[in-house]
Amino acid sequence: MSKSKGINRVLTLELARVTERAAVAAAGLIGRGDEKAADQAAVDAMRRELNSLEIDGEVVIGEGERDEAPMLYIGEKVGKGKGPKVDIALDPLEGTTLTAKGMPNALAVVAMAEAGSLLNAPDAYMDKIALGGNYPDDIVDLDATPEENVKAVATAKGVGVELINVCILDRPRHADMIAQVRECGARVTLITDGDIAGVIHTTDPSTGIDLYMGTGGAPEGVLAAAALRCTGGQMQGRLVLNGDDQKERARKMGITDFDRKYKVDEMAKGDVVLSATGVTSGSMLSGISHQNGVIWTETLLMRSSTGTIRWIKACHANRDKFHLND
Repeated sequence: MSKSKGINRVLTLELARVTERAAVAAAGLIGRGDEKAADQAAVDAMRRELNSLEIDGEVVIGEGERDEAPMLYIGEKVGKGKGPKVDIALDPLEGTTLTAKGMPNALAVVAMAEAGSLLNAPDAYMDKIALGGNYPDDIVDLDATPEENVKAVATAKGVGVELINVCILDRPRHADMIAQVRECGARVTLITDGDIAGVIHTTDPSTGIDLYMGTGGAPEGVLAAAALRCTGGQMQGRLVLNGDDQKERARKMGITDFDRKYKVDEMAKGDVVLSATGVTSGSMLSGISHQNGVIWTETLLMRSSTGTIRWIKACHANRDKFHLND
């Protein structure tokens, strides 16, 4: 990063504004039962704010392929077209169902890195396993059994298996995995949606989550890797490509080894900045609230090159800047 313009401090802080605006826009649809409307509100706000930045950006992890516009699609150019060339990975509303149902842990998330630094993953599934920092390298592995991985973490942590808590998406495809974790004596925390938050939870001891495992979206996997790149956590991810169509799309993105296990620094390398703003309150961030005519937001802002993690609690007095009446 030092030999190029890179991502300067001002731009890092401006990324928080991008997720703040997206989160506030989505929050207007909390509990209203309309997932598409909530997602679209977040997309529109995020696109508007990204296009105000002094960057020459390209979305490498987005809301789908180009023919799915007006979502923020893979390959879309964002920013003013001047400034550093950057990769953008985003999920304008991670937890559309959570928002529509008024449930916890919905987020607006964006990661930024120098061009060519983020894995350009197709809109497919990814097998994932992740844990926080301060562990020996490679103590868990996608090809190990759930019991082997749980015992490895327990040994490294110096505790009994019964004190290990594993976060898993509550899906029928994970039934055997959930059963195996419980059979070995560990605890399971099930989440209905939002596996970016699930992975990030492994880095925060206050959440009580030690390990994340299961199959979720590949785009979310790259965003989670960006977060772990900033916090020092570990992760392995392997694409799950079903059918020739997905494999062909992966090839067009430069992926030829479909069985490759990607580590954190293979999915997100160099100087990475990630911003996540709470839409609905959860175990990591407070959601959007309206008090006495002002808007309150809480944002987690991380940067890998400095190892800085900021929690930004912000009061926004000028509601008009959020385009709430558009």
